[in-house]
Amino acid sequence: MTLRDRIGFDAGSRELEEALDWAARHAFHYVDFGPNHLDRWSPGRVRAVRDTCARHGIHLGLHTLSGVNVAEFSPHVAPAVDEYLKANTDLAVRLGCEWVVVHAGFHFSSAVEARQAASLERLKRLTGHAERVGARLLLENLNAEPERAEVHYLAHTVKECRPYFEQIASDHFGWAFTVNHAHLVPEGIEGFLDGLGIARIGEVRLADNTGEYEIHLAPGEGTIDFEALFDRLESAGYAHHYTMAFGGNDAKLAARNRLAASP
Repeated sequence: MTLRDRIGFDAGSRELEEALDWAARHAFHYVDFGPNHLDRWSPGRVRAVRDTCARHGIHLGLHTLSGVNVAEFSPHVAPAVDEYLKANTDLAVRLGCEWVVVHAGFHFSSAVEARQAASLERLKRLTGHAERVGARLLLENLNAEPERAEVHYLAHTVKECRPYFEQIASDHFGWAFTVNHAHLVPEGIEGFLDGLGIARIGEVRLADNTGEYEIHLAPGEGTIDFEALFDRLESAGYAHHYTMAFGGNDAKLAARNRLAASP
């Protein structure tokens, strides 16, 4: 595949069939989506999605909700988080998804170590399930929140990401590298690549920002050097896909051509 062929898009929570139709019409080969309802996937619907992807050469990935707290340890709620993640992983396998984006959860500036421990143990359990059913999980580095915010995402710095990759040594657990999130912390994009390498990256997620706060701008509207990013990744041998996570359809079509000309 050419670099242009490897640039896909995040469909968000829009109906998957609609997103796949648009992808096929514009020759996109990678689609990342977040299912709104886990109980609306009949065997017929699953079969139709798989047939569409096979017919048009579309590689599909499932993106779990970052609003579900993977670091939860409250009674009754904690088991529900396990079930949510397991159900998404099982749906991904049914649909033939090649990756499942997961998150480390969040904390409220208290019991941080306990939340980190709960998060890590939960993702270890989920990785064991992924190994059994043949799924591949990709942990996304999430965004920094303002210092005085009540809620903070886990795994938004290199230091916080490192324990997951050190303690979950499985081919079924990799990294979804979100460059615009890395741009919000002092180590920056280069620091993430220096600290974690590229070997476990299974997806690179693309949007721009100014380095001040979480916002998904089209490339060129912020301060990220996408030419340098693509040059570093491609020259280092990165061969997986890129996912555009910003704007509407027209913005994605225009950006794909610009990004493909970056290296």
